[in-house]
Amino acid sequence: MRTTRIVAAVLMLISGLAIAQQAQPFSKDQVSSKLRELYPDNADAKKEIAEALDAAAKDHKHLLLVFGANWCFDCFALDYRFHQPAIQPIVDKNYHVLHVDIGRNDKNQDLVKKYNIPIEKGIPSLAVLDSKGHTLYTTGEFESARSTDPQVIVKFLDTWKPKQS
Repeated sequence: MRTTRIVAAVLMLISGLAIAQQAQPFSKDQVSSKLRELYPDNADAKKEIAEALDAAAKDHKHLLLVFGANWCFDCFALDYRFHQPAIQPIVDKNYHVLHVDIGRNDKNQDLVKKYNIPIEKGIPSLAVLDSKGHTLYTTGEFESARSTDPQVIVKFLDTWKPKQS
């Protein structure tokens, strides 16, 4: 009986630590190993959006536009979260993700206006588009992605994924 309690306590401790670790804020060391140029300087965002909308229509997915910049740590933290085992399947099944570079608020400002992106709240800012290019939702709520609970991201993705027919 005592052994059973000890084993149960150890298992609860281990599972609690695993959950707590996933929700911990990021350090730059964690994300830096995954760094790549999310926002290429030479990208033609309008052309890429048109191509991504075509792909989204063919795949019956939504387009998730992530407005940000390579200098933004939280932009990389959100991308890192999108690739975690609990989140990546939701992203892969329901979305085409496209990163749109805003530089230092000097790039793609026409797209920021077109999609009503709340970059004044900070970046990354997101827009969810249906496969016809209609804006379903925009948000600046992930500007602190490094400390955002993964369940908040899951809830957001589940809320805005395409409805199954």
